Amino acid sequence: MADEQGLMQRARKGEVAAFEQIVLLYERKVYALALRSTGSEADAADLVQEVFLRAWRSLGKFRGDSTVSTWLYRITMNLCIDFSRRKNFQTTPLVNEEGAALPLPDTHPGNSPEAALDNRELSRELRAALDELSEEHRKIVLLRDVSGLSYQEIGRLLSLEEGTVKSRLARARRNLRAILQKRGNIPLPSASKGQERRQENG
Repeated sequence: MADEQGLMQRARKGEVAAFEQIVLLYERKVYALALRSTGSEADAADLVQEVFLRAWRSLGKFRGDSTVSTWLYRITMNLCIDFSRRKNFQTTPLVNEEGAALPLPDTHPGNSPEAALDNRELSRELRAALDELSEEHRKIVLLRDVSGLSYQEIGRLLSLEEGTVKSRLARARRNLRAILQKRGNIPLPSASKGQERRQENG
């Protein structure tokens, strides 16, 4: 939009009032995305502050080859991914391309010391396996399977068609499962036909 581009030009020149207008325009949308990713109003509010602080510091890097909203959402996406990794994958189950859930840490506070140790080992394995994925595959797994974003939301953030999101996610999950199998440190469940149907319908 012409208005937002004008605001960005003024903000890049150091006009604080112009940047405040950008914040007002996008604060609610950034918050909604952060809330969807974190599941916590307090964490989402913290992320919103971090998003706009990073945006302010990165104004000089904005070249105008994307919209302001896309630029802000990408900053939000990256921060949400960082947040999800810090939370040790405590959200929705990672699944493979057949729909078989990959194991996640059980974060119930009443866990025994043995269970807590298992959780730490599992978190470490998942982090290590994700680090072996390509950047594009790591992002899409974290956005879908950890942050719980819809295919449509991921498509907007990554500038991809919904079909491309689904096919890339399937490849990413397949690669992640292969990495975990190769490492051989955690058991992986097999897929059932019911799980396959649920995954196709998801």
